[in-house]
Amino acid sequence: MVEFQPSSLDAAYAALSHPARRAIIARLRTGDARVTELAAPFDMSLNAVSKHIRLLEASGLVRRRVSGRDHWLSLEPQPLGEAAGWLEAYRTFWEGRLDALDGYLRENVDG
Repeated sequence: MVEFQPSSLDAAYAALSHPARRAIIARLRTGDARVTELAAPFDMSLNAVSKHIRLLEASGLVRRRVSGRDHWLSLEPQPLGEAAGWLEAYRTFWEGRLDALDGYLRENVDG
């Protein structure tokens, strides 16, 4: 089984726990964006969006680059891959268990 650093997984899953942060991640999948661009679709203050962005940065999911007065954000996919890898180990486990249950039911239940 693959070993993961609990702190990085915790940070990634905590960052992904809010719909606004997931929306920011989804937008950054299409390319880098300025903070003001990311804030535009939300019905919240720029300060509130900035707090979400800082949490994404702290989790390692987002990287900031400053160019003059513009703050550009880009997606850092590695933490997402680590989180997906952790889930994948459990998906494989449960698929095996469900396949065994299916085989048992097919052999032992009249239908």
